[in-house]
Amino acid sequence: MSGGYQLLLNGQPADSDLYAAITTLEVEESMDLPSALQLTVPIAATAGGDLLYVSDSRFMPLASVAVVATPGTSSAAGAIGGAVGAVTSALGSTPTGQCIFDGYALSQKIHLDSGITHSTLAVWGQDASWLMNLTEKVKEWVDVTDATVANTIFGDYGITPSDQNLADDSPSHTEDGHSLMQRGSDIQFLRNLARRNGKVCRIACADQPGVRTGYFATPSLDGDPVVTLTLTDVQNWTVNALDLEWDATRPTSVIARQALFTNPDPDGVSADTADSGLPALSDRTLADFTGQAMTVLLAAPVDDGGELTLRAEALLRESAWFVRCEGEADVERLGIVLRAGMVVAIAGIGALHSGRYLVWRVRHVIGPGSHIMKFTLVRNAVGNAPANGSSLLAAAAGAL
Repeated sequence: MSGGYQLLLNGQPADSDLYAAITTLEVEESMDLPSALQLTVPIAATAGGDLLYVSDSRFMPLASVAVVATPGTSSAAGAIGGAVGAVTSALGSTPTGQCIFDGYALSQKIHLDSGITHSTLAVWGQDASWLMNLTEKVKEWVDVTDATVANTIFGDYGITPSDQNLADDSPSHTEDGHSLMQRGSDIQFLRNLARRNGKVCRIACADQPGVRTGYFATPSLDGDPVVTLTLTDVQNWTVNALDLEWDATRPTSVIARQALFTNPDPDGVSADTADSGLPALSDRTLADFTGQAMTVLLAAPVDDGGELTLRAEALLRESAWFVRCEGEADVERLGIVLRAGMVVAIAGIGALHSGRYLVWRVRHVIGPGSHIMKFTLVRNAVGNAPANGSSLLAAAAGAL
């Protein structure tokens, strides 16, 4: 263990010499992309004429790499300790030690200067979903739901399916309707399937490397925030800076129509909706905020109205994250290791933007004695309306 984190290579803890040599260690975890790692160490010539670390078996192709980060015990950590237990809803474990990366070395990049001075080796890795990308397949899935397919594929790789996967499941794909065709690797197939279901597909571990959970699930937005981010309190601030933006150019409703093989009605079925099926993280959704709906048309090959509704909701879920917040925090000061999928709160930045957010992406930058987290938060709502209840966009639309 060094500086609040533990590095394991091929299942064994790194030695003290390697810890001392590491100049940077970066890990990025995301809701919609594979987790990635980059580790940089200096290169020196060995007595035998080789280059230090370049031929090290610990950094060879598909060598296993894991990073477990632990928050410090500063006063800031103690102040928020009571709120930390709720993180288990997203990751299935306590946040005392968080396995922020569990995967494999996939590439090296070497920089050499004359005399081998100031030379470096960068090792890049990806999470265990890479193992699901090694073989492209053509396969027909019959009489199964989308979540059942996901759980089956996860099981083929020794990955435990999340209990959340079977919620909001699709209807069964039958042979007399539209069976489910896979053309591509398992992870490519599942990610495409997740997108049309309004879910996220990812592999993560909570606290123990090698114990992996496969998520094919909608983001969990219930429960209390695991931590509150503050920057206006001059003594107890926990983040250095925040950048916020909102985007009103996103769909807020869907008109969905489709003829069915099983229904002779020439008008088919309708699944018009303005509801994504996810709870709002604050008072006003995008349609409420702008006062002006933006409607799109959807046509999809389905076998019943329930599946068409699922597709329409999925479209709105993807567009619903119209508020975005970026910032950075020090693990020691925040007292918690942020993970993708957590729900956090921001306090003290006004009625519009204070409140709960979903952690979408975290980039951990770990150096000697430091651990900085550069995060992206998203939100599908904003706070209370102004006292006069006005909407600039609605007013502008009314004036046309």
